[in-house]
Amino acid sequence: MAARMFGLRPALALALCLLPVAPMPSMAEVRIKDIAQFEGVRENQLVGYGLVVGLAGTGDSLRNSPFTQRSIEGMLERLGVGNLTDEQMRTQNTAAVMVTAMLPPFARRGSTIDVVVSSLGDASSLRGGTLIVTPLTGADGEVYAVSQGPIAVAGYAAQGANASIVEGVPTVARIENGATVENEIDFAINEMNSIRIALRTPDFTTAERIEQAINERLGGGATALDSGTIEVRPTGKSDIPGLLAEIESLRVQPDAIAKVVIDARSGTIVIGSDVRIAEVAVSQGGLTVIVKEEIEVSQPEPISIGNTVVVPQTEVTVEEQEAQFSILEGDVSLQRLVDGLNAIGVSASQTISILQAIKAAGALHADLEII
Repeated sequence: MAARMFGLRPALALALCLLPVAPMPSMAEVRIKDIAQFEGVRENQLVGYGLVVGLAGTGDSLRNSPFTQRSIEGMLERLGVGNLTDEQMRTQNTAAVMVTAMLPPFARRGSTIDVVVSSLGDASSLRGGTLIVTPLTGADGEVYAVSQGPIAVAGYAAQGANASIVEGVPTVARIENGATVENEIDFAINEMNSIRIALRTPDFTTAERIEQAINERLGGGATALDSGTIEVRPTGKSDIPGLLAEIESLRVQPDAIAKVVIDARSGTIVIGSDVRIAEVAVSQGGLTVIVKEEIEVSQPEPISIGNTVVVPQTEVTVEEQEAQFSILEGDVSLQRLVDGLNAIGVSASQTISILQAIKAAGALHADLEII
């Protein structure tokens, strides 16, 4: 006997009743440095092309990676070894890689930074390899760092005659402090006439609050240019780093729009603290169809003309639950809203449907973002 059950999504009946808007809950104050950054004080991307040597037969195959062969030829010619034929260069211990790094702000000549090494050809693993001298250039084409050293691979790969296993990504590796800064970015912060603060999440209310906090502390000089930028003009203070340290430690209360974020693939729902709904009644009723199949065998009488046949017997029943209305109160705290949704006893996918229906009815006072 086999049984199949088909669950249909419950119907939603919504009744809209607007209530007076309740006061929004206050958010905790945070430091300016946690929600904004100073314009010009940022990292810069570096990139370079190099070779990893010393691999135990897991490097690029020169037939499938001609750029690796050309790189080996060029490297050997610079080292005084040239005029090698293709037959003499059958090596599998070398891999072409791209080297990337982030140059921190105010990095000085001689300081070290971490680099990431990624395979460019068909190498199966970079474990045990060593990166040879690789210049790292910025967006302007200038060399700002040089990288070299043994690499560390987090993943591994192993295989036998009939089975193989791969853990992590063995073709990506890191070199801690693997690059030395050779050139500095020309940026004199003490010569700046004004400082601009860029909000990570632009908001006019937050920008206005930052402006007020800075003016109260410094006695003026701050102006909000737009929702994401606040300009500060120093008033008789030449110590710009000290001024930045004083500004970034100020505390303000950030603001943000009310938003509900839904990840439909995983069923994750994130509801902001400022989300409000008008009072709605949600009906959760279900319709379940149960199909049962029994297999019977029909055989002919002895010494008679006939064939044995299989006769399926199918039984279909329908179970319908009574619609039950649950009231979700409007303009209440996030905790009350979550408690109301939990009281209905719905799954994550059904909760997503309810929120979408409430938004369609105009009762959800927030942005609904589905990712």
